Amino acid sequence: MKILVVGGGGREHAIIKSIRKNPNVEKIYACPGNGGIAKDAVCVDIGAKDIEGIVRFAKSEGIDYAVVAPDDPLVLGCVDELEKAGIPCFGPKANAAIIEGSKVFSKNLMKKYGIPTASYEVFSDAEKALEYVRDCPLPTVVKADGLALGKGVIIAFTREEAEKAVREIMKDRKFGKSGDSIVVEEFLEGPEVSVLAFTDGKSIRPMVSSMDHKRACDGDTGLNTGGMGTVAPNPFYTEEVAEECMRKIFIPTVNAMNSEGREFRGCLYFGLMITKNGPYVIEYNCRFGDPETQVVLPLLESDLLDIMIATTEQKLDEADVRFSSKKACCLIMASRGYPLSYEKGFEISIPECVEDNVYVAGASVRDGKLVTSGGRVLGVVATADTLKEAVKESYRMAALIDFENAYYRHDIGKRALDALEG
Repeated sequence: MKILVVGGGGREHAIIKSIRKNPNVEKIYACPGNGGIAKDAVCVDIGAKDIEGIVRFAKSEGIDYAVVAPDDPLVLGCVDELEKAGIPCFGPKANAAIIEGSKVFSKNLMKKYGIPTASYEVFSDAEKALEYVRDCPLPTVVKADGLALGKGVIIAFTREEAEKAVREIMKDRKFGKSGDSIVVEEFLEGPEVSVLAFTDGKSIRPMVSSMDHKRACDGDTGLNTGGMGTVAPNPFYTEEVAEECMRKIFIPTVNAMNSEGREFRGCLYFGLMITKNGPYVIEYNCRFGDPETQVVLPLLESDLLDIMIATTEQKLDEADVRFSSKKACCLIMASRGYPLSYEKGFEISIPECVEDNVYVAGASVRDGKLVTSGGRVLGVVATADTLKEAVKESYRMAALIDFENAYYRHDIGKRALDALEG
């Protein structure tokens, strides 16, 4: 089989490394891929949002199956166009990807179908939004409606911060059209949990839970990032919580999308908060999370491509979906200065002994050498019988990798370990 993976980050590298294990895979292409992915797939210089280019390439190369990984091409209808061209895909069509593409849609969906989420108000008029945040309970959460590279959510602890968030999103157009409307919602408290789930619109099979670390600096301080590391499973996601989520959130969400004529096939991401009143949905994503994918897929014992194809063919209930009981840790090595400004172009040295445990996100090839080209450069992943061992091993391997201006947090997994020991 010839496989095409759309995307070019650490998540896509993890997906590609898992798909490679399938004996029926002859060749994997990545659009656009990156310098690190080039060791495991043929990288094609076509952007993930160039839907026409992707379809044209897939047809010309005789691609047998495509995996559309990032949010933008899913929301833009990449799966729709590939399937029209006769190429089966893993990922939702555009009318289902809206569950991430519009926060207004997802909040209204949860409200309509009784899925637990924070109370909220929607605004398309900036002045009315400003008037509301001048008097609403604090802290409050301000969200741009559309996609914003994971940066369109602002937690405001003061009136000034709330007003600034509204102005930046709606008046200054910081996220472009994604700020045409905003959601202002209740601030919830409790441990956060990420759960990825395979669903074919009929059944749903959750994967191992995980815990992300969004803040740039140790102690969960500094700016929000795309994620500085993850561990799996999440100790706050107990069997009791999992059962409640399945009953009150997962199955109702799949059914709600079906009722709206928006059948979802692919990976549905549930961003959850375990509050004193039980689990609530913070957000949905219409795809594999990043960097959650990097700790979840190494724990998958069954074949990823087989599961994906079963999802596409609506045979997920017949698929073998098994995860190891081991623990995993992903440590993100970034460029110093991320998520703001940072220098690029530094050579990356990755010893051969750790290559299998590295997922490259922001790197390109220059003069035959791998060099930094992004804020989050790579993820170093370890699995072990205990979380403590997995964390220790990921840091040991990271110490062997070298590039100028390398930066990473020193406390990935601490919260999870404290919870396990407490």
